[in-house]
Amino acid sequence: MQKAVLTSLIAVGATIAVWAAPTPTILTIKETISDTAIVYPESFETDTRAMRENWYIRNYMALDAEVEDIVSDNTSDEVFIERLKSLPTEIEMVYNPIVRSYIEMYITRRRELVETMLGMSMYYMPIFEQALEKEGMPLELKYLPVIESALNPVAVSRAGATGLWQFMIGTAKGLGLEVNTLVDERRDPYRSSEMAARYLKELYGIYGDWSLAIAAYNCGPGNVNKALRRAGADSGDSGKKDYWEIYYYLPRETRGYVPAFIAANYVMTYFKCHNISPSLAKKPLITDTISIDRRVHFNQISAVLNMPVEEIRVLNPQYRKDIIPGNVRPYKLILPSQQVYSYIMSEDSILAYDNNRYALRTVVNPTNYDDNSGSYERKTVTKYHKVRRGESLSVIARKYGVTVSSIKRANGLRGDGIQRGQLLKITTKQRVRVKDAGGQVAEGSKAKSTKKQATRRHKVKSGETLSGIAMKYRGVTVADIRRANGIRGSKIRAGQTLLIPVK
Repeated sequence: MQKAVLTSLIAVGATIAVWAAPTPTILTIKETISDTAIVYPESFETDTRAMRENWYIRNYMALDAEVEDIVSDNTSDEVFIERLKSLPTEIEMVYNPIVRSYIEMYITRRRELVETMLGMSMYYMPIFEQALEKEGMPLELKYLPVIESALNPVAVSRAGATGLWQFMIGTAKGLGLEVNTLVDERRDPYRSSEMAARYLKELYGIYGDWSLAIAAYNCGPGNVNKALRRAGADSGDSGKKDYWEIYYYLPRETRGYVPAFIAANYVMTYFKCHNISPSLAKKPLITDTISIDRRVHFNQISAVLNMPVEEIRVLNPQYRKDIIPGNVRPYKLILPSQQVYSYIMSEDSILAYDNNRYALRTVVNPTNYDDNSGSYERKTVTKYHKVRRGESLSVIARKYGVTVSSIKRANGLRGDGIQRGQLLKITTKQRVRVKDAGGQVAEGSKAKSTKKQATRRHKVKSGETLSGIAMKYRGVTVADIRRANGIRGSKIRAGQTLLIPVK
């Protein structure tokens, strides 16, 4: 009997002690929560050296050399709290040991990554802000791509998420983004930002809480809903709807997503306070957009407009194979403003450039290579190219698949200077059908009936003129020499090789 009474007293005392203990509130959880198994986002593993080879970074950005690169990691909790509190944001920027661990990662071990992202942000942040503003979203969401992709438009995660906003292919197609072999709008800064803002708006409409919406953006609404159910079931409170209360019920890689987002807002704002060098603009990059309704390759644009292919790729990362399939439907092309007018004026030349290589074939008749009427062999053939406006030796060499040095050698050129209208001799290899045993040319390989004018070469000596050279060759006139070499006037130079028609 005494034993039973003692047991009852102990049970009552334990109940009173539990009732008297202070119940943790949302505020105390937010401020004190910790995690010994933090998983950092894949963006922290970004290869900074590779990013700094980006054409935009190399040509438009420079680090501020006046900032002394000294690592300072002794900032107090009070300073972090005050700075986060000073951010003009709608989304709650709380501070706790988990948030601090992400901030310290950025300001100590990943300083170069922050510097590179600051450079890329000068181009991408206005695009993000425009898309968020259109949907009425908080502008601080522009820092989500910092933790998603480290501002790399062609980033691909281990799970296959792609682009600045790291959309999975199913999510992207569900939002209306085009993804196929040639075009991936997940990599298009404008289209992906528009859809990301719209998707975040939908998620906020579901949860009414930005931290939960951001978590759902990372792991999907299904995982967040599961965490909410589990947290409510374990505590007996089905009304739990705070990120920090369900923190330990979320997937491990998602737990740190909101803390990383807070850290990204912090470091992209207070980088100078930690001696991280900001990026300075060498020159402004002003772009414009044109609609393309023909199939065109980046190499064709590059050759005719004399601009690097890397520049076109940086401005148009959505074209996976450097091909704009404008023959399917109109697509946009972004170029520096000064090049847009050049494209419009030169569009026919661009589409015609190396057309045999880049044109899309629709009907092809196969050739029978197995017949016994003859055989094929590679022979040296000579072609002639008339120099067009803006063409260089390297452009002409690429067109014919030869080297610049071979063109110089064939035409007696010492330097790289060529003139519009000049006729160049091009020596290359070509696969041709040879005669069969009976001496007949195989079908399909008959020689052209047009007979070419026979010529000989003359190397211009110092002091020679066209009339003087014409007199040296029987029956040849100045007009004949001009016609054979594509010369309009009478100007020639010493060392130049002229073609002389043989009468």
